[in-house]
Amino acid sequence: MNLLSINNLSKIGREKPLFTGVTFGLQEGEKAALIGRNGTGKSTLLNTIAGVLQPDEGTVVFNKDAGVSFLPQNPEFLSEDTIKTHIFKSNSPKLQIIKSYFEICEKLSENPESAGIQKDYQQIMLKMEQQDLWNYEAQISSILTTLGISNLNLKMGNLSGGMLKKVALAQVLVEDTKILLLDEPTNHLDISTISWLQNYLKDTKRSVLMVTHDRYFLDAVCNNIYELARNKLKLYVGNYSEYLEKKSVEAEIEENTERRIESVLRFEREWLLRGPCARGTKIKARIQRDEQLINREKFQADKGFTFEVKGKRLGGKVLELHKICKNFEKAGKENEKSVPVINNFSYVFTKGQKIGIFGDNGSGKSTLLNLITGNLLPDSGTVDIGLNTKFGYYTQNPVFTDTNLTVLEYIKETAEHMTLNNGTKEVSAAKFLEEFGFEGKIQYSPVSTLSGGERKRLYLVRLLLENPNFLILDEPTNDFDIFTMNILEQFLINYEGCLLLVSHDRYFMDKTVDSLFVMEEDGSISGFVGKCSEYIEYREELIKENKQKKNQTEQKPKKDDEDKEKKQGQTSNEKQKKQKLTFNEKKEFDLLNEEIPILEKEQKSLEEKMSSSDFAQIQKATERYQEISKLLDEKYERWEILAEKSN
Repeated sequence: MNLLSINNLSKIGREKPLFTGVTFGLQEGEKAALIGRNGTGKSTLLNTIAGVLQPDEGTVVFNKDAGVSFLPQNPEFLSEDTIKTHIFKSNSPKLQIIKSYFEICEKLSENPESAGIQKDYQQIMLKMEQQDLWNYEAQISSILTTLGISNLNLKMGNLSGGMLKKVALAQVLVEDTKILLLDEPTNHLDISTISWLQNYLKDTKRSVLMVTHDRYFLDAVCNNIYELARNKLKLYVGNYSEYLEKKSVEAEIEENTERRIESVLRFEREWLLRGPCARGTKIKARIQRDEQLINREKFQADKGFTFEVKGKRLGGKVLELHKICKNFEKAGKENEKSVPVINNFSYVFTKGQKIGIFGDNGSGKSTLLNLITGNLLPDSGTVDIGLNTKFGYYTQNPVFTDTNLTVLEYIKETAEHMTLNNGTKEVSAAKFLEEFGFEGKIQYSPVSTLSGGERKRLYLVRLLLENPNFLILDEPTNDFDIFTMNILEQFLINYEGCLLLVSHDRYFMDKTVDSLFVMEEDGSISGFVGKCSEYIEYREELIKENKQKKNQTEQKPKKDDEDKEKKQGQTSNEKQKKQKLTFNEKKEFDLLNEEIPILEKEQKSLEEKMSSSDFAQIQKATERYQEISKLLDEKYERWEILAEKSN
């Protein structure tokens, strides 16, 4: 069934048409992506389809029963709104009932004896039953829990950038619609959340049209790729890998066609230069045909732009970290102990190392980079930087000292010409900027007129040209298209200095780094030799193994009862011979056999509470569940030691 029909859609940009004559449709269950270079109009097209912008020509028609949910690249919100208000702002009757259900459950947990609230609770329960909303409510609760959204009463203005993106994503995913329009849904999300979102979109029955530069994401989710280039939209059936194969074949055919046309034109130009008499009809038609061939739109293959910078040679000592520690106070909990973000980390960097930093949002990745570069001082430990080490530090929020400079002036402060292809060729600063998406009049525009994404991209271009020999990049790819990322990847692959990279883009990490620093929950940092995707697979296997071990361990106390029955026929002397526990250990062992079943029973009851819809109850249950899990892990470990001694 067709859910979306777009016919002859056109939109004019600041200097020229962004797209013209765009016609396509979206079928039920279809997963499609819009790709193209920065500035081609991908976000504009998505905003036009969503109704945020009006087209200059053409129509957008949605199936009346479909409904559409739109995630813009920079979601808007009211600072004073709570998360709950933002997520449930849809006018959907079903969502409004579920919102009321959450609110009444919250009131009931605060005042369980209120007759009025109990009456409201019974009424909303009846509505949920009549509308058959329990499965829908469970899906919403699951999305919120997975995204780490537990306190719905927090204000939007107090959230971090990563949490704002998660809330905006949740607001779109919980809506009762059949179409999802997503503009860069993976930006500002950590790798774990991206992996979950990838699986969610792959499995959902909803139709998806999205703009993203995450190539693993494109490969896993999409079955159609729409490329926006030269003002036109072209469909490539298949995922991103299949798109690349088809583009390669297409380019080869186009190049062969161009060669044939040029071969014909060589003869035709010679004929035209002889000045043929244009009185005959056939001669006029031939001249017109030749003119059309000469003025045709020529095939433009993707440029294989590569460049290198000659950084200062690294010395014998590059960078040494000796037992560095950094703690931060918990927000709003001044009397509690500070949280270790970096805990006793030591490492000696050597020439040419390329290391990625893996961790969830808030795990301390940027803190580590700021400690290394001196923007933060460690609470203890030392950072020893080599004499010849020159950092190039790309931060997520770069600072521009003079925004009145034009884009070209800003780059020329670093270099007027750039060396490309191992020093065999030089290009001007203007040409270099074009390769990174700064074309035409924008080069002569003040930096102050650029968008946030354009400023970040410009900052990175200048940073690379300052010839650092130790690059530190904190999320450099958020505002790059796939084609520009390929340029950056190629540069980093050939880069001879050291690289320390934070990125949520798994494909980009796999291409550019060969080992990882893994940020652990306790503030420690462990190492992993291999690619990011290999570590994700390893971690998933580890989680499975730990679950299996836990299940096996949980069975051991039960097995102890069976062992006791088998030993009933043994004499007390034989038992005394096998008993190697001290008196105190025997008492401890007996106590563990009593405590473990009690904790397991409580844990099971908490699991039931965690599946309820009362968010206050879920939060309390989750906290207690985590406490019990830690206790059980300790008691299981101790039980195994004592059990082995007693045998």
